[in-house]
Amino acid sequence: MLIQRVITGAIFGIVVIAGVLLLPTSGTAALLALLFVAGAWEWAGLARLTAPLRAASAALLAAVALLGYAWTGERSVVIPLLLVAAAFWAVALAAVLSFPRRLPLAAVGAAGVFVLLPPWAALVHLHGATPKGPGLVMAVIAIVWAADVGAFFTGRAIGRHKLAPQVSPGKTWEGVAGGIALSALVSAVAAALVDVPVGPFVAVGAVTALVSVLGDLTVSVAKRNIGVKDSGRLLPGHGGMLDRIDSLTAAAPIFVLGLLAAGLI
Repeated sequence: MLIQRVITGAIFGIVVIAGVLLLPTSGTAALLALLFVAGAWEWAGLARLTAPLRAASAALLAAVALLGYAWTGERSVVIPLLLVAAAFWAVALAAVLSFPRRLPLAAVGAAGVFVLLPPWAALVHLHGATPKGPGLVMAVIAIVWAADVGAFFTGRAIGRHKLAPQVSPGKTWEGVAGGIALSALVSAVAAALVDVPVGPFVAVGAVTALVSVLGDLTVSVAKRNIGVKDSGRLLPGHGGMLDRIDSLTAAAPIFVLGLLAAGLI
């Protein structure tokens, strides 16, 4: 299982990194759309929709991405969408804090729009907004990965105080702190590589790392709401696509909003 997990993770990582850094924005948009469309199929399953309705949900997101791609370069469209996403994640936090209060499946299904569309739009906008865009997209992905890795190892080493035991028993406050610390370090390195001011970028990276935890917990709530461990079986050893991009769903909109607020893009 460990070897399978490592192989799958390596292939997934190589494909994403190569796509972000080597493809034009249209190609990156298509690659990311594939990931989020797969996530839409899985999210619809968390709402207990039938296979035809799951397919329709995935097809709808694909259609929106295709038709809306031209608008991802427009700040007048993207910024309101990201602000709506930020408001949604505030509501999601309330759902996490109130768990194990059951969530209506209709509400879970509707939430998929806010979970999956804004991060795709945020990443595509960022990729094409500036010549530094590909590096910045890679930076947010690295920040989220660092938050996950830092939290895992710090939590295992010194974790004592549970973060959300009803939702994710293994997560601790110490782990969150370790994840943010590692993400801040990665942000500093990324700022130097992409050539942006280090201080503001590290601040945005740290906030992004903190918010990424909410994305993970929200998907966990949706899974526990129907009593499943993984969102799917698409990625051997890892579960579903949502299990890989859950943190990014919350992190990407906040990261781009932070860069905009800091005047970095």
